[in-house]
Parts: sequence; C-alpha cells; structure tokens
Amino acid sequence: MALQFSDQPKHQRPLEGLVVVDLTRVLAGPFATMILAQLGAKVIKVETPHGGDDSRKFPPFVQGQSLYYNSLNYDKWSIALDLKQDADRALFDRLLSRADFLVENYRPGTMEKLSYSWESLHEKHPQLIYGSVSGFGQTGPMSKYPAYDMVVQALGGVMSLTGYEGQPPVRVGVSIGDMAAGLYLVVALEGALIRRLQGLGGSRVDIAMLDCQVALLEGALANYLTTGTVTRALGSRHYAITPFQSYRTKDSHLILAGGNDRIYALACETIGRPELAHDPRFLSNTDRCQNADAMEVELEKTLQEKTTKEWAELLRSKGVPCAPIQNVAEVANDPQVRARHMIMSMDHPTMGKFQTAGTPVKMTGMPEELEHHPPPELDSDRQAILAWLQG
Repeated sequence: MALQFSDQPKHQRPLEGLVVVDLTRVLAGPFATMILAQLGAKVIKVETPHGGDDSRKFPPFVQGQSLYYNSLNYDKWSIALDLKQDADRALFDRLLSRADFLVENYRPGTMEKLSYSWESLHEKHPQLIYGSVSGFGQTGPMSKYPAYDMVVQALGGVMSLTGYEGQPPVRVGVSIGDMAAGLYLVVALEGALIRRLQGLGGSRVDIAMLDCQVALLEGALANYLTTGTVTRALGSRHYAITPFQSYRTKDSHLILAGGNDRIYALACETIGRPELAHDPRFLSNTDRCQNADAMEVELEKTLQEKTTKEWAELLRSKGVPCAPIQNVAEVANDPQVRARHMIMSMDHPTMGKFQTAGTPVKMTGMPEELEHHPPPELDSDRQAILAWLQG
C-alpha cells in the first residue's frame, strides 16, 4: 500500500486531523500514541538516527523485525532526527508548528537539556498540548530516578497482591505499570484537548507510572487507610467477594464469580447444591469471605464431577458469571474476540501478513475495519513528512 500523508480524512474517527509529534519509545508512550493513532490522529514518530526506538531490538524477531515493536507502532510514521543537531532541530520545530500534541517519555530533565521545556514551548506554541509520561513524574524526591514496569509494580503495591502468600513475588503477567500509564496519558491528553477547545490553550500533562499503580490499588488502599488492614496476596481470590476465584474441576480450573447473594444462590442451584445458599457459614458475603476455605472445599466436591467446559456451558446458560482460564492461543481464536474484531492484520513489506490486537474502542461513526499502515521502518517516511510540511 502506497503511503498517503494527506490532510483529507478517509474515515470519520474522532481525532482525524489532529497531529501528534511522538518522541516516545519502548512501551508506555508508544502504547498511548498507538491509541491516539487508532482514534484517527496523525502520529509522527520521531526517532534517534542511531537505532531508533529501543524496542526495535526486542525479541522475538520475524524476518529481522521485532514483533514487540511492531505490535505497538502500527498506523504511525517515522522520521529520524538528532535533536542535538541544528538542522534536525529546525525540522523538529517545523513539526511542532503543525502539531496538536507533543508526547515524550524521557527521564525528567532531558527535554529541558535539549531546550524543549514546557515553558519555552508553551510560549512559542501556546496551543500545543505537551504530554509526559515517566516512572515517577516531574516532581517529588524520586522524579529523576530511572524506572521500568516491574520497578513501579513493586513500589506501587500490585506485586504484594499478586501470587500466593508465602511464595516468592510475582509480577502481573503483562506490563501493567507501563500500560496503565499509557491509558491514563490518553485520558489526560483528551481532557487537555477539551480544555483547549474551551479557549484555555495548551496544557502540560504529567503522568507518573507509580501514580497510576497507586490509583489502581482498588479497595485495598482504602481498606488500609481506613482500617489499617494490609491486604495480602490471595492467589485468584478476591479479598472482599466470595465466591470469586478459580476452582478445580474434573479436568482443569473454572473461574466462578458470585458477585452478590442472588448470583451465589443461582450458582448453588445450578450445580445441584442449593443447600449451600442456606448454610449458616455462607449466608452473607461477609460470612463467605470469613469461610472462604470451607466454601472452596464444598464447591470443589461438586465441581470436580464435570469438566470445565461442561460447567461453563451450564452456568452460563443460567446467567452465572464464569469462565475457563484461556491461554493466549485460545484467546486469539475465541469466537467472541474474533466477532469484536480484536485480532487485526495488515500487510508488512518484510514479514508479509502481520497480525496483532485491534482496538477495543467501539464507537458510533467509527468503522471497526480500517486499512492500517504497517509499523514503519526507521526514517521510512521522511519524504512523505517533508512533503506534508510543504503543503
């Protein structure tokens, strides 16, 4: 597919016509700018000429291409600029003059050293929205420290809640520290856009990965702040709802989520154990949480009589929330996932057909099946970008 870098929108996506100058690399920032691209923004990925985004070197590789990099950078355009060189700085300034957003995830202080501080850019480009995502934010005693996903998972408490009590620490299986920060960054950038539409000009957005982990601690943080109780790692259990965990079946495990008394009673009836709904140990959710071990024994006595598939079909037919625990291959081929267009493909010039996750954003007026630009090679769109700047 020939690259077209035109101001004429092909699709009615909500961010059509907006321009993002993207200085981000690896995960949190590229994840955020990919979402902006999925929503229609024109994302110009500005990379160092000396190898580009670090994630281009992350395995696994297919035909020399990083699957990690490609999964986070489609629908973007790449230009290589050395912001320490005058000619490239002049070109970068031209990009900023056309931009609605500048997004970066350098360590705090780096942009200032390059003479691209918020204050100087706001004076020159008063409508520009400047988004930063870093490990610890632009302020505070740790602001200059380096951070990766697992660093903030550890500091933010989520690792203390993951896994089983008494076992070695376990990270969340995806990079929740980076990805949560990327999501919050998108929310904040769109909020800043509304603020600009209200006539208040550009804003500085400062997102810290650690802040986002704290915000995601759910009731565990409020529980400690109010009662002094420190929630511990409980495996698949929920600390405040029972039954709400995985249970052994005849052949594997089943997630059963009895989120209230009605659902719990319905689950008991469906599995043929209606008496459990009237057992004094399990009458209320508080009772069930206090007797979660006993409940696990009682439920597994019955659940081990059938396979996970058999129980899932029966429970779902009665309206009880439940699920098998799927691996990535099963997710990729799940009929519901496919029906929602969550697996998308594009033609890559080197790898051929490339498949990755689609966008979970479904919106009136925004087509679900779009023609996608493959992830760019380093500096591959220089001429198209220069032509666009001349337009």
